[in-house]
Amino acid sequence: MIMHEGRIKAAFESGVFVLKLSGDVRLTLCATLDNQAQRLAETPGLTAVMVDLRDATNIDSTALGFLAKVAMALSGRLEQPPTIVVNNPDVRRMLDVMGFAHYYTLLEGPIKEPCELEELAEVPSGENDLRDRILEAHRILMCMNKHNREQFQPLVEMLEAQSSD
Repeated sequence: MIMHEGRIKAAFESGVFVLKLSGDVRLTLCATLDNQAQRLAETPGLTAVMVDLRDATNIDSTALGFLAKVAMALSGRLEQPPTIVVNNPDVRRMLDVMGFAHYYTLLEGPIKEPCELEELAEVPSGENDLRDRILEAHRILMCMNKHNREQFQPLVEMLEAQSSD
């Protein structure tokens, strides 16, 4: 199976922010996702957030950590939790196992897309910055539930040891 490089598009219209991830979404996009999480937390007039994963073939744990950060950044700001639309059964299973249903409304099926989704430029990251972002993403995932804490504790401890060197 051929994996297509991950891409991120976004749109903000009438108070609704849509983030569309497609292809193989990996840690190389985590700086871009982190940027969006920070911007969303400060966006005036925001009423709803939708993450469209219908075209995502894979999402690694680092990218999932930043999607969790998006939900946490919005906690208490919106009347309804953010929504994730996902059709790929493997991606859906990953969201379920990681506990995303506690932070997002998970849906399947077609959605009405905003008129203009803009491709987001990839935010470059140096090696130390990338390691710090991977560490942050996995710490966030560990806070979501016991399963994630058990899964990612060894990785987090290893990254923390590398950071202190």
